[in-house]
Amino acid sequence: MTDLHVVDATVEHADEIVGVIHHAFAARRVLDPPSTALSENAGTVAAAIKAHGGLLVRVGGVPAGAMLFEQIGDVLNLRRVSVDPRFQSRGVASALVGCAEEVAVRRGLARVNLIARVELPDTVEFWRRRGYSVVDQQGQNLIYAKAMPIELTVPTADDMQAIGNELAGQLRAGDVLVLSGDLGAGKTTFTQGLGAGLQVRGAITSPTFVISRVHPPLGDGPALVHVDAYRIGGFAELDDLDLDASLEDAVTVVEWGHGLAEALAPDRLDVVVTRGDDDTDETRALRIMPVGPRWAASGVRVSVLEKS
Repeated sequence: MTDLHVVDATVEHADEIVGVIHHAFAARRVLDPPSTALSENAGTVAAAIKAHGGLLVRVGGVPAGAMLFEQIGDVLNLRRVSVDPRFQSRGVASALVGCAEEVAVRRGLARVNLIARVELPDTVEFWRRRGYSVVDQQGQNLIYAKAMPIELTVPTADDMQAIGNELAGQLRAGDVLVLSGDLGAGKTTFTQGLGAGLQVRGAITSPTFVISRVHPPLGDGPALVHVDAYRIGGFAELDDLDLDASLEDAVTVVEWGHGLAEALAPDRLDVVVTRGDDDTDETRALRIMPVGPRWAASGVRVSVLEKS
């Protein structure tokens, strides 16, 4: 078993991190314009760590990977992502990125960003597999981003509706939300908040017996298409609903859609609502996971409740 450990970097780790950065970038092919990573020294790295933090990976006690952070607003930028060539294919890079995303979630940040060079296809593929999307290109630099999940403890049904109401202000025609979770946990309550925020016509109830219901807008906003996939046996049956005809013009919410509705759109919000152990407790756990380039560029924000 690999003895791999990731630690939050401190200024005392500066020399180790400089060594990893230099080993990693010296082994890469020469680029034009060249990377400035080899100019890093103990002073610059210590200053970066003191200001924003970073990570160090040790394998068997030996420095094997590192990255520096730069936090700007609600975005965590990953800098100098480095793996010593001696430790490649040991899961070091994946461990670094996974821990960095945990840091972003703990800090309540909306997105993680980084820069990758277009001339390094293996690096580009690595970030794609990790769920990062290209949101901009500046010369040879690809700007990658990934929206972070939001995890909330929701005390009451009114709070659940308030979250849906606030989220509606960030939605537009073509957006898809895939809802899953426990029976009676509050998926429809969440959707009622969305409907209120979108200002659509008609009371929003569980569409179980009609499978799909369309709520037209009262104003200039998009319609809300509310689908219950509980009794749908597979994507072919979901496709029979001809949702493609309304996807571009509406916000589509699919309850019980996990494993079925993900193919409707490359960009979506996966929403999971979970009940507590006590049936008398109204408290719910809510997780909102943004997926795809549309959300990578902006992230999701919820301010009506404190993030758990």
